[in-house]
Amino acid sequence: MVIIATDSAADFEMYELEKMNVTYLPMSVSFGEDHYLENISISKDEFFERLKTDENFPKTSQPALGLFIDLFEKAQENKDEVIYLPLSTGLSGDYHTAMSAKNTVDYDGIYVIDTLTCTGGQRLLVEKAVKMRDEGCDGKTIADEMESLKQRTLIYTAMDTLEYLYKNGRMSNTEYYIARLGHIKPIMHCAADSDGKAVIVSKHIGLNKAINYIVGRLDIEPADPDYPIYVMYTHVKENAYKLADKLKEKGYDIPEEQLIPVGATVGAHIGPNACAIAYVKK
Repeated sequence: MVIIATDSAADFEMYELEKMNVTYLPMSVSFGEDHYLENISISKDEFFERLKTDENFPKTSQPALGLFIDLFEKAQENKDEVIYLPLSTGLSGDYHTAMSAKNTVDYDGIYVIDTLTCTGGQRLLVEKAVKMRDEGCDGKTIADEMESLKQRTLIYTAMDTLEYLYKNGRMSNTEYYIARLGHIKPIMHCAADSDGKAVIVSKHIGLNKAINYIVGRLDIEPADPDYPIYVMYTHVKENAYKLADKLKEKGYDIPEEQLIPVGATVGAHIGPNACAIAYVKK
């Protein structure tokens, strides 16, 4: 059997993971002395409500080493294979922890893929891996396809505020206050061409112009019709609908089930009211 596993940055709901038979390793999130497991002891909505009101800036942590060792040792014992699809190395140390566990267990049936993406991008990879597993592919075949597919998986995010990047120490006082005074809405990009790091690639005055930029990327990097386009949002769905409507004008119909709420792992950095797309380019 091939086990498909991912972390909570992929932003699946628990019932989706159960339906697909995907193993889930949750990230943890802390506000001061209060510690939670993402999507288990704190929901996405609860996280954002607390993010907006708590004086403590949240800290997120990757799954514990022991969780990986337990998963990998059980797979070895049962002669199963494991495909693990974690958050990008450009955003987290999750991949390195999983690799450490793999080296400890010393089992060739474990495939840890640096996805170079997050949230809806991870979702696209996980869903393809599940499809291949269900079609009877072995671990190496799936892993090889993941290494190829991640090169074409793109995310563009329109951020409503830079407050949380500022609080996280990822930008200077001057940059933050200039952007705030100018009502600047940055576009953040995460993909293989940025080494899986989240980089600001464009800045716009007003969210509507930022959304137009995102939609325009599909003219430059057209979507592969064999894969869905996901529209993601942080806490408030209104901006996701705005983005979906603009995509519809371009001929891309985004059904409700392709509107994906983003959780704590990514949301702690981009803040509420952001919207984004994740897709596979041709």
